[in-house]
Amino acid sequence: MDDRRIRIRPMTLADCDRVSQIRIRGWQHAYRGLVPQPYLDALSAAQDAERRRTRFAEGNGAVVNLVAERDGEVVGWAAHGPYRDGEVRTGDAELYAVYLDPAHLGSGIGRALLAESVGQCSSYPRMFLWVLKENARARRFYERAGFRADGAQEPFEAGGTDVPEVRYVKELTG
Repeated sequence: MDDRRIRIRPMTLADCDRVSQIRIRGWQHAYRGLVPQPYLDALSAAQDAERRRTRFAEGNGAVVNLVAERDGEVVGWAAHGPYRDGEVRTGDAELYAVYLDPAHLGSGIGRALLAESVGQCSSYPRMFLWVLKENARARRFYERAGFRADGAQEPFEAGGTDVPEVRYVKELTG
């Protein structure tokens, strides 16, 4: 892959529709067989984009949204910010999401987005993320990037079904 063709930049309001398409297609691709299919089938990129535009307009800058462009097309999205422990904010960072257009999986774009998010959070002591326990591909991706499961688990409710998530952590400073 030619890394010069990948550009990571801050997401803009104009990117919301494309980011929602990527997020919904990413869910439908990555979580097939892990999350109830009726739940995945009911996901709507248009509804997601509407919520995303509202959150983006109301944002206070705590959440950083990045997009990856390849040859001028937005093909990936990542979001990070302060770690969420319920309603309490800690002194750590959290990777909230990394999604790619499924056609670009394995191209290095996900690694570039993750590296940019980790780099932007280098002033935090640690970065956490949550991943579906049965999502072996994503778990390998994060493990190759230096994250490790720390033993914490919690259920994620999808379509009336609890789907277990595991927490990963990466030490960022000292």
